[in-house]
Amino acid sequence: MTFAWEKYLQEKLIDEETLSARIKELGRQISDDYRGRDLLLICILKGGVMFLTDLMRQMTIPHEIDFLAVSSYGKGVRRSTGVVRIVKDLDQPIAGRDILIVEDIVDSGHTLSYITRNLATRGPTSLKICTLLDKAERREVDIDVDYVGFNIPDKFVFGYGLDVDQKFRELPFIGVVKPGVVID
Repeated sequence: MTFAWEKYLQEKLIDEETLSARIKELGRQISDDYRGRDLLLICILKGGVMFLTDLMRQMTIPHEIDFLAVSSYGKGVRRSTGVVRIVKDLDQPIAGRDILIVEDIVDSGHTLSYITRNLATRGPTSLKICTLLDKAERREVDIDVDYVGFNIPDKFVFGYGLDVDQKFRELPFIGVVKPGVVID
């Protein structure tokens, strides 16, 4: 049986077992760091949903969640345009709360820089970032990432919440897209 995603896959970068083990470690670390605090996890949609879900399952402390959707990519675009806009804002105020942004991938840093600046104006007690994937070599904006699942090379990746033109988010692994493949 051939799967639709196979034509895009150059290689599996991070398999399901490795993802699970690292997310378990992150959940424990975050639980230790935020024990006794008023933690709100803010998931950046859409890519961060799978990571958020699995991360929450590994956490041992009470917490709440909210969602923020931003866009800096156009259809069929593999790199951020640099222009960020909020598509869906938070459902609750964050003043006086400890905020942990949960992101799928940090690339140039423009999107997270915009998000952190925006959220900082809302008066949180603390504001930190947790990302599953970090492409540090692509960073154009100085931004501190507090919790990193994996440092990865500058390759176009998909699976486990990350998409190829809105497809294949459901895959249980992180794959590298073949160079030059046409997205249809």
